[in-house]
Amino acid sequence: MRKKSATILPVRKIGPLSVSAIGLGCMNLSHAYDHIPDEKDAILLLNTALDAGVTLLDTAAIYGGGANERLIAKAVGHRRHEYTLSSKSVLDLIDGKRRLDGRPEAITASLDRSLERLGTDHIDLFYMHRLDKTVPIEESMGALVRAVEAGKIGAIGLSEMSATTIRRAHAVHPIAAVQSEYSPWVRNPDVAVLETCRALRIGFVAFSPVGRGFLTGAMARNDFPPGDIRLTLPRFQSPHFQRNLPLAKAFAALAAGAGITPAQLALAWVLARGPHVVPIPGTRSVEHLRENLFAATLRVSAEVLAEVDSIFTPGAVFGARYQPMMQAQIDTELLPEEL
Repeated sequence: MRKKSATILPVRKIGPLSVSAIGLGCMNLSHAYDHIPDEKDAILLLNTALDAGVTLLDTAAIYGGGANERLIAKAVGHRRHEYTLSSKSVLDLIDGKRRLDGRPEAITASLDRSLERLGTDHIDLFYMHRLDKTVPIEESMGALVRAVEAGKIGAIGLSEMSATTIRRAHAVHPIAAVQSEYSPWVRNPDVAVLETCRALRIGFVAFSPVGRGFLTGAMARNDFPPGDIRLTLPRFQSPHFQRNLPLAKAFAALAAGAGITPAQLALAWVLARGPHVVPIPGTRSVEHLRENLFAATLRVSAEVLAEVDSIFTPGAVFGARYQPMMQAQIDTELLPEEL
């Protein structure tokens, strides 16, 4: 198995920004999965990522209730010139409660809190984390445009939004990037968003590109620890999880036949979806970080990539992506089998 680290990562464009072809999702260093690593281990991982050529770090106000932003400031704030910093607003933790608020004044306040936690006066790419359906997207965009004009942010992004919403927002101000979950087993962006981004020259940032760990070949049971987000996700719950395991096994076998790891195959598949696509896998492991980054330099045949699609055919995955309450905050189009 090839698990080496790429010493020089290819570069891709997301809007006006040039970033490493694979970025780093920082959420699981403070939030959502398994256990939170010791601070010293998280600091080591962040610095190792920069040393290996990663130039896109992705965080958000909601991650650890601001703890993730503070971690980035502490770990790599002194290396601020080496990476593109992205964070998110609208979805936030206020007084210990998860809150979705797309009002302009709420976005401005959230941005100011993020700037303070990050120890900077400028965030390179700032997303609306979710669509607040009670506020016209044009009004929310107004706050972000004013932040660009004030020099607080460099570019505007949207997360988990539909092609229609993207076009409405883009008409107000150019959108640099759209972020959504995307992997061989989460294909919603294929409905319309991926092509919309290509047509409008918007970068597409794929989070959870290894299927929240499902596509790594290492997940045989769904006995996640308390607090792990996967406990709330239908396709990771019984009996869906057990019915999905044959997909993971077939995927791992395909990767082994190609001489690479399952995570590398997942990332290679995502990268092959278009030159405007940048995956941001997260990890707590330096070894897995290096394994992931090597995928940026792999050449995987079209035949192997086509085999990926033959495993994850429409309707092959059991269980919804989110529970109804969480899905209500997602604007991304549903697949035909989800309707």
